[in-house]
Amino acid sequence: MKRFSTRPEDDGRRSVVESGDLDASYRAGSIMAGLRTAGLRAEIDDLRHLMMLRERSLSWRITAPLRWVRSASLGRLPSGRPLREAPSRLVALLRQGGIAALPGLRHFRGRAKRRLAASTEDLTTRLYGAAVAPQKSLLSPHVVIIAELSLPQCAKYRVWQKRDFLESLGWRVSVVDWRQMDVGWAALQCATEVVFYRTPAFDSVAMLVAEAHRLGLRPRWEVDDLIFDASEYRQNGNIASLPDEERDLLLFGVRLFRACLLACGRGIASTPALADAMRAEGVVDVAVIENALDGQTIDFAEEARRAARRDGGVDRDRVWVCYGSGTNTHDADFLQAVPGLLEAMAHHPALCLRVFGEVTVPAAFERFGDRVERRTGLDYRRYLHALAETDIAIAPLEATTFNDAKSNIKYLEASILGLPSVCSPRAAFRVILTHEENGYFAETDRDWAKALGRLAVDADLRRSMGERARRDVLARYAPDAVAARQVLPVFGPPGVFPPEPERLRVAMVNVYFKPRSFGGATIIVEEMSRRLRDRSVTLAVFTAAASGRDGETRPCRYRVDGIDVMAVPAAPDRDALGELDNPDAANAFAEWVEAFRPDLVHLHAAQGLGAGLLRVCEERGIPYVVTVHDAWWLCDRQFMVRADGRYCFQTTIDPRICQQCEPFARHLTQRAAIMGHALRRAALILSPSETHRQLYLANGVPPERIVVNRNGFRWPERVRAPRPLGAPLRFGFVGGTENIKGYQFLRQAVARLDRADWSLAIVDNKLNLGIRSIDPGDWRISGTLQVLPAYTQETMDDFYDGIDVLLFPSQWKESFGLTVREALARDVWVIATAPGGQAEPIEDGVNGTLIPLDASPEALTAAMTALLEQAARFEHYRNPLKDRLSDYETQADELLEIYRRILN
Repeated sequence: MKRFSTRPEDDGRRSVVESGDLDASYRAGSIMAGLRTAGLRAEIDDLRHLMMLRERSLSWRITAPLRWVRSASLGRLPSGRPLREAPSRLVALLRQGGIAALPGLRHFRGRAKRRLAASTEDLTTRLYGAAVAPQKSLLSPHVVIIAELSLPQCAKYRVWQKRDFLESLGWRVSVVDWRQMDVGWAALQCATEVVFYRTPAFDSVAMLVAEAHRLGLRPRWEVDDLIFDASEYRQNGNIASLPDEERDLLLFGVRLFRACLLACGRGIASTPALADAMRAEGVVDVAVIENALDGQTIDFAEEARRAARRDGGVDRDRVWVCYGSGTNTHDADFLQAVPGLLEAMAHHPALCLRVFGEVTVPAAFERFGDRVERRTGLDYRRYLHALAETDIAIAPLEATTFNDAKSNIKYLEASILGLPSVCSPRAAFRVILTHEENGYFAETDRDWAKALGRLAVDADLRRSMGERARRDVLARYAPDAVAARQVLPVFGPPGVFPPEPERLRVAMVNVYFKPRSFGGATIIVEEMSRRLRDRSVTLAVFTAAASGRDGETRPCRYRVDGIDVMAVPAAPDRDALGELDNPDAANAFAEWVEAFRPDLVHLHAAQGLGAGLLRVCEERGIPYVVTVHDAWWLCDRQFMVRADGRYCFQTTIDPRICQQCEPFARHLTQRAAIMGHALRRAALILSPSETHRQLYLANGVPPERIVVNRNGFRWPERVRAPRPLGAPLRFGFVGGTENIKGYQFLRQAVARLDRADWSLAIVDNKLNLGIRSIDPGDWRISGTLQVLPAYTQETMDDFYDGIDVLLFPSQWKESFGLTVREALARDVWVIATAPGGQAEPIEDGVNGTLIPLDASPEALTAAMTALLEQAARFEHYRNPLKDRLSDYETQADELLEIYRRILN
């Protein structure tokens, strides 16, 4: 089987750059513009969401009269509109309960608390109910690090180094700042491993951790300081030097860090002592990955060493001791070395002190004048250069459990520059430092003075000890060594992907998928997914995400009926251009394709997701198949129905006629270009019927590029239930409230039936989405009306047992007409419009009644009346033409053969 790469540069396939530098530049500029647009739109959507929440709140409504008074005094409405519009706005306000709501003020606080509690519920449970977690084994190996990135030094050692180490092992890695909740949420959907670094358990982070658990990622919480144990944190003498407000804030953060550690349930520590502290909190699974060297540090250090040798140092008559601190929380640590340092500087006039950062230098050093210097505001590269110009490094740490858990970064940075170090005998230094061989330990004041004195007077000792330290540090902390000895045992190798290369990997795309089953194309995708899965195909689905309360929508991976599903936000209904070409959905699809790595993509209905998904396939060399379930690829209104609800009856599409139909649409030329390109690049186009195929042939699709793959349907699982004796003739309608399906046409037709010996069962296909779209009170009929929720594939037989005649007055040439086939297979007569795919299996007067597509409602009334006059024929009616119908099994076999033919 031919395998297609998901990376443009793999397998010698065309990359973006190969199409020309100018083309690549335009593409990059377009992507950046798209990202900017997406960001602005997201900001607008957030503001709209906040405005909606504000305007729905009780406090906003009860203060509305005050805002009216204030605005009226300025001659305008609260919206800023002229005061003359006040009467209509005041009526609307009263209807909303702005004044009547005053007595409910005492309930506001409780409602607010309930709303906050609801906001932290499991979002996936609310949107998808019983849908279960997906299988991460279906995705390519991918580590997501959700991290605190505002502390550059911490991020360097715990985030960016780990990314480099993992990538050197073959992992794909994504890094997200924990404040970017939506970005982190999206990244989790395509992850196979996740690490939360130094994240507090705010509600947004707690939701991310909960989502990681739901996805089966078994998250790890990582840290390089003992910031999760309040009792030990208070023992840190540096904390006492902080202002009360800052100290209280730090201690509040300790509780949040501990909560996040426990929520994750697994840990990564930078030192063994820190790992022990995590275990003491009850987290059993804790790994140790030390702070280490990276390629940038090694390169900067070598550059700094060369510069220092070339320049001969700042002043070779002096011996400089250096101490660096990134923040003002290390004063107590520095004080551990101060007495010994003062003594050494007093006895050795050449000994000087250079301090980097914000640490407080005691006044006792003032007597040394220019022998004491401070350097601030250095980036990391300049810091290493400045450090290389010194001679001795010190790393004092107060003797606390907190400091025992700290890492040995100061020793690493000094050693990689060839500087000898004097360090407090804390745990992390004991791992690498051997006293009097590659450094000195100093605990007492005398220890500090003695070690500094020896190094001050012996340049050869400084040089030999520094070189020994450098060799030892490179042997233990070089990138390759840490990746192999520490990172690999924790994360393991990424493994071979896909794990079952002999199985065909297919991604299906459709705007809806179970549990949001809506529309005929969705049923086809659901049925084909299950059947192809049973035919040794590894299959996953990409679809649009559900919206929760208040309109919240987030990406979500889940598993239903054994199918792995990726759901992402689609363009809102009001965004017509986004429905056509959605850069957000395309970006999400690109990430998912990189994760799932399909051999082939089969796109069905893509409204709201956009045709940009197919550009992703083209750029990555993934062949794709398109099933044209409707005329969306040709018509901006999707069904070739005009604004007046009538079919336009074009065969070969004339853009001038389309422009007359949509005079305000300025994008029709660009739309045609995008759609035409997408269809031309398809490996094959599938049509559910020959009638629909002819429409695309008339619009320039070559005959060999489009074939018929008739939709299947579910045959009845039992014999049809007998019709109740003497029952009125029972009609059924499944088209929902869309005029395109003939809803208004049907209402007008049945209103003309002035007899009562009939009933009508209408399916409200939005009830399953929690929305009531059909109000029985809107219908004025003589017969009996019943509104039912949409049937499932399992309850289909029950629904059709309850009707004798299916009404299918579609107002366009349907591509197929699934319910027509379902009804015919169950011995239900069908009244349908013609021509179109819906009429293909009907022989007028034999198994159904055909009325012209452009007929008036009276034609449907007449057809229904004719059947009412022959109601007795339905007592034992059987469709004699059922052998002309296809089924799901046949369609699945055809699809699999098509896929194999494309890939081989």
